[in-house]
Amino acid sequence: MNRPRRTRSVRAAPFDAAQYLADEETQLAYLNAALTEGDAQAMVTALGTVARARGMSRVAKRCGLGRESLYKALSDSGNPAFTTIAGVASALGYTFEMRTAPAKRAG
Repeated sequence: MNRPRRTRSVRAAPFDAAQYLADEETQLAYLNAALTEGDAQAMVTALGTVARARGMSRVAKRCGLGRESLYKALSDSGNPAFTTIAGVASALGYTFEMRTAPAKRAG
């Protein structure tokens, strides 16, 4: 006779990219990849991930915001002002640079 198979429940921890951003070179590559996507929310999320990797409290203090305010601003539902984004980038030791975009090919 066939007996019903018991299933085992598996617990999985949520993925947190911040755990894999251990050095500044990796963090910078991650931020540049997000910028390359051209999606503003992806960039905000990436800044938040790097801030968590470095220590959100320390980054918040350096940019003059409360930790909870910074978490909220850089969350998936956050909509931070550009001054906040620039402040976080500066607190992380980064600046923004404008370059001429490559010409888009006509479709």
